[in-house]
Amino acid sequence: MLTSHDPSPAVDGATNGECVILDATATLPTRYGTFTSYVFRVCESGAEHLALVMGDVANQSSVLTRLHSECLTGDVLGSYRCDCGEQLDLALRYIAAEGCGVLLYLRGHEGRGIGLSNKIRAYALQEQGRDTVEANLDLGLPDDSREYDSAAGILRTLKVTSVRLMSNNPEKFDTLSKHGIPVCERVALAIPMREENERYIRTKQVKFGHYFDENE
Repeated sequence: MLTSHDPSPAVDGATNGECVILDATATLPTRYGTFTSYVFRVCESGAEHLALVMGDVANQSSVLTRLHSECLTGDVLGSYRCDCGEQLDLALRYIAAEGCGVLLYLRGHEGRGIGLSNKIRAYALQEQGRDTVEANLDLGLPDDSREYDSAAGILRTLKVTSVRLMSNNPEKFDTLSKHGIPVCERVALAIPMREENERYIRTKQVKFGHYFDENE
């Protein structure tokens, strides 16, 4: 088991973007069950990410895994502008049902990396008719500035050898594969589309190539 006293957990040959350092660990009881929590600091940016681990994942293949981008409005407040909070809830339920898995909560990813204030500014532009990508660009910001190299570093530190990834974002699959963590299956997170988030989800499909699974 990793502890906060372990030496730098970055694996040999890790790229700068993949370099992570374990800062703290503790047991975390939740409504979904009891997890071991690990806080990792990204060497390059200083960002802190949280890994929630249930069961024994070290040296295991096909580990049920979610890379979840921080979304205060969706995760905490239950905003219907996106599907983030519902994806987080469903992913944790899936892990709890299986009794084993990893959820990486990637902080600093708010609004696809533009931050909370800019995210709200982008919402205001969307109310004027812009889609989520156009709003970011109108603010002079990237359409998506998130990185997943550090997530790969965390999974390698946890000694996960391959994953079943709960995601609709093809970039996550590509990044993990690039870093030598095979994705052996995509696990669908079927979230009901709402009037408030339909344009947001359709834009992600069209402009980012995201998958979408209809809720049966």
